[in-house]
Amino acid sequence: MTLWPPWKFLRWQDIVDISIVAYLLYRLLLLIRGTRAVQMAAGLAIIVVMYFVADQLKLLTLHWLLGTFMSSIFLVVVIIFQEDIRRALIHMGRSPFVKVQTEYSQVIEEVVKAVEIFAEKRIGALMVFEREAGLNEFVESGTPLEARVSRDLLVSIFNPSSPLHDGAVLIRENRVVAAGVILPLSTNPMIGRGLGTRHRAAIGITELSDAVAVVVSEETGAISLAVGGKITREISPATLRRMLSELLGFHSVEPWWRRRIFK
Repeated sequence: MTLWPPWKFLRWQDIVDISIVAYLLYRLLLLIRGTRAVQMAAGLAIIVVMYFVADQLKLLTLHWLLGTFMSSIFLVVVIIFQEDIRRALIHMGRSPFVKVQTEYSQVIEEVVKAVEIFAEKRIGALMVFEREAGLNEFVESGTPLEARVSRDLLVSIFNPSSPLHDGAVLIRENRVVAAGVILPLSTNPMIGRGLGTRHRAAIGITELSDAVAVVVSEETGAISLAVGGKITREISPATLRRMLSELLGFHSVEPWWRRRIFK
């Protein structure tokens, strides 16, 4: 009996099964991308490979030690990745889309209103929106806040007398998760010399992840937006609102007539 071609023996249940598992693995990779979980997963993979190599080479002591570790691998994974698992469960059980959309669009409005103040008063600011790729490793460099996004909060953080004003604010959904965050600077030689540290940090974080960064220049008050390692400079608050809404997948809660008048 021949088993070729193999697809003749595939049931529709097998296709559904494989598709679901592939999608779950894809979502898992998106969740841990850009976090230290990637390095920890690589470390676990090395241990698994060493286990099978020790078995083939008859390294009895090493094989026994690794086997003891592997016997409780599920518990180890839960402990190591507890933060990422918690985030995944929150995403799965969060509020209906309409509610999330409304909350996120309000976040955009609060950010845009704060940016208008920064631009008018020439206050330097850098705000980063986390998307699919996790940014937990950068959160650790700042001060955890876990506060709801508001114009007043952002203005107080970036007040020149605030100890957190030199770093970035990291926004996850409708929360400011950290302030004073240190971001990697872009080393792209094609970036203009006129761009300062904030702009290079905005470009740098978007080169390493799918985040969206909003920058206000302290020298000129110009508003810029960075995504995918590229920066769009000197945009209006209305353009910023539209770009954020498109990039984050939500629509502004501003009345249509107001958006049209001030665009």
